[in-house]
Amino acid sequence: MITGIIIWLIVGGICGWLASLIMRTDAQQGIVLNIVVGIVGAAIAGLLLGKGNINNGLSIETFLWSLIGAVILLAIVNLVRRGTVR
Repeated sequence: MITGIIIWLIVGGICGWLASLIMRTDAQQGIVLNIVVGIVGAAIAGLLLGKGNINNGLSIETFLWSLIGAVILLAIVNLVRRGTVR
């Protein structure tokens, strides 16, 4: 149980950080927001695409789907905040 939470936090942080680098929003958010974006991005990928579920084991495929979900989430946030996607 605790191990799963730690894995979610680590993977969420990495995916959120990479997504913020891709979307050029890294300077605007801290580590906590990176983790939140990564975890919510993984949830978005899991719900919309049926991918990104790291409960069944972490693989390159689930990591990439989580990253894609985080990038989509940041694009939506940028669209709402600024009215444009970078």
